[in-house]
Amino acid sequence: MRTALTIAGSDSGGGAGIQADLKTFAAHGVYGTSAVTAVTAQNTLGVVAWQALPAYLVIAQIEAVAGDIGADAVKVGMLATAAIVEAVAAAIEAINLPHVVVDPVMVAKGGDRLLDADAVAAMRAELLPRAQIVTPNVPEAEVLAEMPVRSLEDMREAGRRILELGPRVVLVKGGHLDGPESIDVACTKTEIFDIRRPRIETRHTHGTGCTLSSAIAANLALGLADRDAIERARDYLDGAIRHAPGIGGGHGPLNHFWRAVYLNG
Repeated sequence: MRTALTIAGSDSGGGAGIQADLKTFAAHGVYGTSAVTAVTAQNTLGVVAWQALPAYLVIAQIEAVAGDIGADAVKVGMLATAAIVEAVAAAIEAINLPHVVVDPVMVAKGGDRLLDADAVAAMRAELLPRAQIVTPNVPEAEVLAEMPVRSLEDMREAGRRILELGPRVVLVKGGHLDGPESIDVACTKTEIFDIRRPRIETRHTHGTGCTLSSAIAANLALGLADRDAIERARDYLDGAIRHAPGIGGGHGPLNHFWRAVYLNG
């Protein structure tokens, strides 16, 4: 059985973070393991409080999993502090973890900041060069590329700039922009291609970024090529949004097991 490791924060509401990642791995038939970087108190209405774990404890979790179970792919999410960013980047290098997908989590859906300002520089310098695929949304791309992103062409330029930081693929997610389509832009050293899907009008979008990046990681663990992994992950995400259970009074979670429900009628 293929395995995937998520290095991310915990979401007490169960819709994002390691909870979303582990559900996504399971939905793809991949065995999921985790290294918790921070504990958050949150629900669909927002983040109430959060506390980062010591960097040594994050690394101890990674080493424990990698030394026994292993990992065919890795998803990196909320890292919270510069110390954790630097430690995780060093661990990825030392252990030679494969197929690293980085979701550069900076701000929660409700606007709460989840990454210290000094950690952004560490992410650009230490973590992104070790990533296979990076999946920033528009606000995150603006920070990483150091430019405003207001259009499709801006997304392409931001992707090119982030690509210069070292990852193999940059996927700039366009969900924050307006229009009848939700367009993601993927940039590699040899091509730029768009992933277009009809925009789904719903408030139940909590954990979309976590879910997409972990679905990409699961597909990479299963042996898919980069583009196929991204395309199939986007199809999975759209289904999870369309079949959202409608839980909570704010940005509700997705249905990570929608395929099983759909196939079983």
